[in-house]
Amino acid sequence: MNKPVVVSEETLTEPVVVADVAPAAKSAAKAAGPAYIVLAGISVSHFLNDTMQSLIASVYPILKDTYALDFAQIGMITLAFQFTASLLQPVVGHYTDKKAQPYSLAIGMASTFFGLLLLSVAQQYLVILVAAAFVGLGSAVFHPESARIARLASGGRYGFAQSVFQLGGSFGTSMGPVLAALIVVPFGQGSIAWFSSIAFLAILILWRIGRWYAPQIKAKKTTAVQAHPDAPSSRRVVVALLVLVALLFSKQLYVSSLSSYYIFYLIDRFGVSTQAAQIYLFIFLAANAVGAFLGGPLGDRFGRKIVIWISILGALPFTLALPYAGLHASAVLSVIIGLIISSTTSSIIVFAQELVPHRFGMISGVFFGVAFGIGGLGAAVLGKLADHTSIEFVYQVCAYLPAIGLLAVFLPKLPRHTR
Repeated sequence: MNKPVVVSEETLTEPVVVADVAPAAKSAAKAAGPAYIVLAGISVSHFLNDTMQSLIASVYPILKDTYALDFAQIGMITLAFQFTASLLQPVVGHYTDKKAQPYSLAIGMASTFFGLLLLSVAQQYLVILVAAAFVGLGSAVFHPESARIARLASGGRYGFAQSVFQLGGSFGTSMGPVLAALIVVPFGQGSIAWFSSIAFLAILILWRIGRWYAPQIKAKKTTAVQAHPDAPSSRRVVVALLVLVALLFSKQLYVSSLSSYYIFYLIDRFGVSTQAAQIYLFIFLAANAVGAFLGGPLGDRFGRKIVIWISILGALPFTLALPYAGLHASAVLSVIIGLIISSTTSSIIVFAQELVPHRFGMISGVFFGVAFGIGGLGAAVLGKLADHTSIEFVYQVCAYLPAIGLLAVFLPKLPRHTR
């Protein structure tokens, strides 16, 4: 039962607990603690990356009015952006598992740079879709390898490192509506080109991080490891991964519904201005950022499974109340929902990484990719539904999504030292 087994490249779900680095190096890394400068750099890069990406959803009202788009076409823009990222992230993660690419982050950011420039001058719907796809391509390259760097710099505090990484992205996402309200709405679509300077800054930071990362890369070797006696079986690993995907579905689709259509919901129901609606969206997204940061350390301390339980199911009473609340009550509820539901992201991702530790890049890519893909597909479907019914009806339906959190009962208990 304790006989050493060999982990091959073809093994995808073998329930082993494998060190990320050599035991001596791992102990030294834990003793030294997290590499805070690297974590700060990768978090800032995530902030810049997601700030630029969130501009796409934030300028939807401008694009809708300028080009007479319906809600289904708005959803297709989100799908073009997020489907590109969803399709390619697992591919990137699988490739970098075999051969890490320390400078790929800077190169991928160049795709975002080009996508922003193209979006700023796009005059046709097809060109807008292509520009959104280029921004999605940059995201596909960025997330899997940057998540690996965050773990490498964690000093053993994996949930904390993932939360620091997620914090940058969440705050970047929340800044999109504010920047759109202050810059893009007053100055028009062409002002999106100004944000290419942010992409250039991100390229410089990521190139410097790549220089730190390059010496950390060691040649991959086939490693003999022992299966932990309490590790879940292969079948339970597969079931757990499917459950985690379903949980991420409920969380990400709900967040996507607010991110893509909350502005229109507030305008249609309460008659607020576009700029005021963008501020309300910023409040929700900022709460998401805080929740994303808190979830990782809480998972390190109390266990990821309990955090997953609380963060998804705990949002249900508030999501059910949101469609029937007034304007100010909606703002308060959106903050509570954002804080609770986003605290699950880091725990879900780290839980999945610990289930399949020898496929870290691919698993990271799959889960980041699924998050983007679910958001894109869901935005397109919800847009079509809104065209045939109403935005208010969409939010009444989405209010029940956190109930999927009940599936967390099927998650296995991991060996304590892997948490």
